[in-house]
Amino acid sequence: MAYNTVDPATMTPEMAAQIRTWRCDEDYSWRAVARAATDLWGSDRGSNQLYGEDLCTAAAKLLGENIDREPWN
Repeated sequence: MAYNTVDPATMTPEMAAQIRTWRCDEDYSWRAVARAATDLWGSDRGSNQLYGEDLCTAAAKLLGENIDREPWN
């Protein structure tokens, strides 16, 4: 069973778009996405890589995209 650190219901379309920009346009690593999100929106997860991956997964899903395909990965 996979543990998810992000509740997708709490993500807004604006947040998803920002996460996509960081990951896809600015080539942020999962750690860098986690750090940027923590700095912008606050979190106790800091630059946790799994948190960054979960943020990207939730954002991609909200945007109707696949985290395992371009431009996400």
